[in-house]
Amino acid sequence: MHRYVSIAIDGPAASGKSSVGLNVAEKLGFIFLDTGIMYRAVTWAALEKCENLHDPEAISLLANSIQIEITPPTKKDGRINDVIVDGIDITRKIRDEKVNNSVSLVSTYSGVRNALTRQQRLIGKNRNIVMVGRDIGTVVMPDADYKFFLNASIEERARRRFSEEISQGGTPVFENVLENLHSRDKIDSSRDIAPLFPADNAIIIETDHKSLNEVVEEIVKNINLRK
Repeated sequence: MHRYVSIAIDGPAASGKSSVGLNVAEKLGFIFLDTGIMYRAVTWAALEKCENLHDPEAISLLANSIQIEITPPTKKDGRINDVIVDGIDITRKIRDEKVNNSVSLVSTYSGVRNALTRQQRLIGKNRNIVMVGRDIGTVVMPDADYKFFLNASIEERARRRFSEEISQGGTPVFENVLENLHSRDKIDSSRDIAPLFPADNAIIIETDHKSLNEVVEEIVKNINLRK
């Protein structure tokens, strides 16, 4: 019987999870899923369709009713995936400032997390996968074969997010980016449902002063060593 391998990569916002996870998946020939995209998709839909973002019931119902598709990229504009909600390409829209400012709130709702966790587990079943997020090793795939937690100082993460938004044509203000990350860290680490923290058996990697390739190689090396 074929043995599939699952790799969980968690960490706070802008810690490099998505870029690292994508590169690890490409090196290993695995499927890649950034679960944060799914929470951003629900947040975008909530901003479009719900009058009040502080209504957990309405937004949870929305999370259960919309169709989220994450497919390989169809445009060479820096995107990792296409993100489609109910047939609409929202790949760029999920990085809007309104989504940035609201996604941590939407992510605290148990109905939203339950709906997306079910989808994420189905995606990760019976395939070799690298899945990244904030609760992959603790909640979504607690039995993952390999678990990693990426961390970096908030100043370094703000610089990365600032540079990312500029590269995508945005006009961010660094102080606003830093403040947003402070807020997201507080919400993510203190929420009642699936708070952000490393799994007990996760390998913690501090990514300050490390290049993307160095972090990727460190993860791949640990996987090879533990085979």
